[in-house]
Amino acid sequence: MLQFGIDLGGTKTEIIALDREGNERLRRRAPTPRESYPDILNTILTLVTDAASELNEPYTLGLGIPGALSYKTGLVKNANTTCLIGKDLKGDIERSLKHPVVIANDADCLALSEATDGAGAGYDSVFAVIIGTGCGGGWVVNGKVISGPNAIAGEWGHNPLPWRTDQDGDFPCYCGLTGCQETLLSGSGIRLQAQFETGLEQSAEAWVKAAEAGDPQAQQVLFHHHKRLAKALAAVINLMDPHAIVLGGGASNIESIYRVVPELWGEWVFSDSVETPLLKSQYGDSSGVRGAAWLGRSSYSK
Repeated sequence: MLQFGIDLGGTKTEIIALDREGNERLRRRAPTPRESYPDILNTILTLVTDAASELNEPYTLGLGIPGALSYKTGLVKNANTTCLIGKDLKGDIERSLKHPVVIANDADCLALSEATDGAGAGYDSVFAVIIGTGCGGGWVVNGKVISGPNAIAGEWGHNPLPWRTDQDGDFPCYCGLTGCQETLLSGSGIRLQAQFETGLEQSAEAWVKAAEAGDPQAQQVLFHHHKRLAKALAAVINLMDPHAIVLGGGASNIESIYRVVPELWGEWVFSDSVETPLLKSQYGDSSGVRGAAWLGRSSYSK
């Protein structure tokens, strides 16, 4: 039986088909129409039906979303693709496909992927972070995703930044609060915070490119971002002490993170030394979709 996984991202929706050994049999991408729930649903259904028709084999189906399903209602909550909130995504997919689907937070899928056969393989516990359009987290212990009674385990992006200074912006978040770590650490957070610091408005990608080219102001902007990330991850280490931390999402490709953050976080970690490795996801922006595939298989095999 094949494992189909879908990653519903802020800009693209991806499907993958894996065999039992994790070999890729198919991969497709489509733009995410993030302002329209019916269009998002149709994108998912089209990707699945086309893949099922092409491969013509039985499959399990897992889906990673930038939010979670409420245990109380079964509807989507906490999604930064806000048109999903309050929708019966699981029910709509299952009624249309006449096939079960397992849905989890996209950061949980990243964590499961990297803990299964990625950068975190072999570690007893893995905390995985998406630094992309938003800023999510997922936690895997002994190969199992930890969810919690509220389906929000790992949602560190909606905690306030610890050890704040006057240099840190206090931006509104889609969740209704201000000062969430997501508004400072995500790709859009880099842009907002850089504008707050410098008065200049340009994309996170432009700041990174300028820093890599040696621009001192851009390098300072990135250093400040890395320092905030170090504080945020230090709080995770103090609370959970994971055996490894894995980063995914677009901003995880900033190579200086893996040198600067471990140099800094010891100031805030409650220990005489910090042995926690900070790792780049092995599968990059495909970690989430692979994790969704593993999620589907593990859930159906219970």
